[in-house]
Amino acid sequence: MASITIENYLKQILLLSDELANERVPMGKLAERMQVVPGTATTMVKAMDRSGWLNYIPREGVSLTEEGNQLALKVLRKHRVVEMFLVEALKLDWSEIHQEAEALEHAISDKVLDRMDEYLGRPAYDPHGDPIPTRLGEIKARKLQALSECQKGQTVRIAQIKQQDARFLQFLDRTGLTPGSTIRVLDHDATADLHQLETVPDGRKMHLGGKAAESIWVSPKG
Repeated sequence: MASITIENYLKQILLLSDELANERVPMGKLAERMQVVPGTATTMVKAMDRSGWLNYIPREGVSLTEEGNQLALKVLRKHRVVEMFLVEALKLDWSEIHQEAEALEHAISDKVLDRMDEYLGRPAYDPHGDPIPTRLGEIKARKLQALSECQKGQTVRIAQIKQQDARFLQFLDRTGLTPGSTIRVLDHDATADLHQLETVPDGRKMHLGGKAAESIWVSPKG
């Protein structure tokens, strides 16, 4: 039986592996994500290595075993289904659901999770556009790009929000830059690193900094 701490480590290794596009996650990155000192993270992953959850190589990092990967996907599925349930069923704001889901993901049973998933219509994505693993641990692949990489005149649909800080999500809510929204890139001032956007079809214009544009991932419209 995996502890809450083990589940949290496995989930973050899975997420970091995806973010870094590298199966092996450096210990420094893992310690930073877990908000612990490197020595604490190293002690933990050594114990998890002995238990078969992951493979640890000193000075290289960690990668999940098949068993560890399956449990990480299961925890991630719970987290994202719970987030969707909190927004759709309980009408909580999407900027305040992360910490609630962090606690609930370790508490709900598979039976309750499946009922929640069924109630929601078995969604493929959570409120932030993050893919929800299926019961078989499969994740639907998409070809996305950062808004910051889009060309002038390109029309795109917002698919996923990478930065999920509460204040940033509230800003996106106010400006209409939420998953499912369609926007057109009017211009990009490279010197100021400022993107001029227009929402479609209402034509509301706005400016967005480069760092924010890097956190909004989009798919081609149409």
